[in-house]
Amino acid sequence: MQRRARALPLNCPPPAARRNDGRSPVNRHATAIVIGATGILITGPSGAGKSELAIALLGAARRHALYAALVADDQVLVTFASGRVIASAPGAIAGLIEVRCSGLAQVPDLDSAVMDFALAPVPADKAERLPRDGWLALDDQDHRLPQLFLRWPAPAPFYKLCALCPGLEFGLPARPSRFVDP
Repeated sequence: MQRRARALPLNCPPPAARRNDGRSPVNRHATAIVIGATGILITGPSGAGKSELAIALLGAARRHALYAALVADDQVLVTFASGRVIASAPGAIAGLIEVRCSGLAQVPDLDSAVMDFALAPVPADKAERLPRDGWLALDDQDHRLPQLFLRWPAPAPFYKLCALCPGLEFGLPARPSRFVDP
């Protein structure tokens, strides 16, 4: 698979913006994907289902004729530029996603993308019916993302995410509708 032969979505930062305000990238245990023009950082502990949720969301988006690509799986290098959160993959794992109990799979990917919100898979027995709004802190410098919680595994995660983030189903830039920047 040739990594450079694809078009970049609207939310891919220009090369000049790929900096970290003078600091080293933050390596997060997470998975980063892009659906349409929206970057999603999937967070959670090991075994929470981040990769499987990403595969489900990417597949559903493609079935709806939306652009969908992996940015990074398992390790996400997070940088900050112009008030935005930018995710990229360490070179050794670029384009690879874990299919639990089966190994690694190569999938369409991007070198980097702006992340618009964080998504945390939550097991059914721990899921709150109406969770409070949350913000995911990415460092000690007040860089953060609005965070949604989604029961997982569960059917139709793409449709649930579209209900929470208007415009996502059309490939538009989307954020959770109940969040207002503080």
